[in-house]
Amino acid sequence: MMRYLFIFLTLYFSAFYANAEEGVALTKIKVAAPFEMPEIQIPDFSRCKRLLITDFGADQTNKDKTTQAIASAISKANEIGGGVVVIPSGEWLTGKIHLKSNVNLHLEKGAVLLFSEDPADYLPAVHASWEGMECYNYSPLIYAYQCKNIAITGEGEIKAKMDVWKKWFARPQAHMESIKRLYNLAWSRTPIESRQMVDDTAHLRPQFIQFNRSENILLEGISITNSPFWTIHPYLAKNVVIRKVKVYAHGHNNDGVDPEMSQNVLIEDCFFDQGDDAIAIKSGRNPEGWRLKIPSKNVVIRNCIVKNGHQLVAIGSELSGGIEHVFVDNCEVLEGAKLNHLVFIKTNERMGGYVKKVYASNLKAGKIDLGILGIETDVLYQWRTLVPTYERRLTPIKDIFLENISVSDVQFVSRILGEEELPISNVSLKKLKATHVQGEKYISKHVENIDISN
Repeated sequence: MMRYLFIFLTLYFSAFYANAEEGVALTKIKVAAPFEMPEIQIPDFSRCKRLLITDFGADQTNKDKTTQAIASAISKANEIGGGVVVIPSGEWLTGKIHLKSNVNLHLEKGAVLLFSEDPADYLPAVHASWEGMECYNYSPLIYAYQCKNIAITGEGEIKAKMDVWKKWFARPQAHMESIKRLYNLAWSRTPIESRQMVDDTAHLRPQFIQFNRSENILLEGISITNSPFWTIHPYLAKNVVIRKVKVYAHGHNNDGVDPEMSQNVLIEDCFFDQGDDAIAIKSGRNPEGWRLKIPSKNVVIRNCIVKNGHQLVAIGSELSGGIEHVFVDNCEVLEGAKLNHLVFIKTNERMGGYVKKVYASNLKAGKIDLGILGIETDVLYQWRTLVPTYERRLTPIKDIFLENISVSDVQFVSRILGEEELPISNVSLKKLKATHVQGEKYISKHVENIDISN
């Protein structure tokens, strides 16, 4: 009897360890911050099987075969409990890529995934979002929905062909009417399935990468060139590390990273050359943020370099779910960059939500078009005339701390424009140095308890 028990246990534990070697391990990262920052859990695929896409029929001369091969390799990696889908050196034209749990998409050095410019390649429509409003839209070029333990890694490049998307940068009347329709659908709390936005007039460009309702995410090492819309979009995501990624995207709305209603996020050692904000932290527009009630929280940005962009870090304007615990540290804007602010908090009378406990330290830049810190409470863009204010909800903003920041040339050091009904409170500006200030150094309107010291 004992002999059979010994054989059974031997086989059991042998199978257990074999599976452990092939499965996905989880690693916890401790991140220092001026607030209590949870450990971030990310996947480790070092023991997982490697699945070469050419073994699944990928062909550099055939987009459809390559698209199907990548999908098949992803399904296999998911089926075996964890795998690395390998894109070898060379240029591979593909359509959409949908990740699954326990999958690492890995681009070897010299590999280029070139994404098709044909909108039909990003159908059928998927559950996504547009500027803070949920809808069914063209699939993001790389899309993960309700996934766990996923990664995109390597020394290769992902690149979007822009032939069609750049034509969609324009916002003709038909497009404006479509986003107005979406706004009103969101306002009336219409079910997401009924918010179908793929038609001949909406032209709502998809994000390049969207991690939607997913967790334990690693994006490391790759280069990203061009994007139809926002470049990297963690949406309702948890435990996200974006590390050593290079982004070049100079189209309309080409933010670098947009963590939205996402928590426990680390963005470090990245390089941004953007047509819009390098990093923009968001949490839903109007009723969407109020409905989901999930703030963006525990976001750390460190050791990043910005070559161009609108802001180093923007907070808002979609922030109806709230934003708190943001730490920006040891980042640099290169000399000659085109930039408006280092930190810009923006909202309006329709957003509600809140902003609190934002910290920035050890930043440096050359000339900036506006200033180090901007806070504005009347930023509406196209929405000002597109739809009326259905419900007025001001945004409480408090506990903003900036320290040890140096720039060469600015219009102002800080410009803080609050609301008389709800002043901005508790702002600390310490050791902010500007070699040349063109206008008034500190502009403050409706601000309570501001501490400025050098």
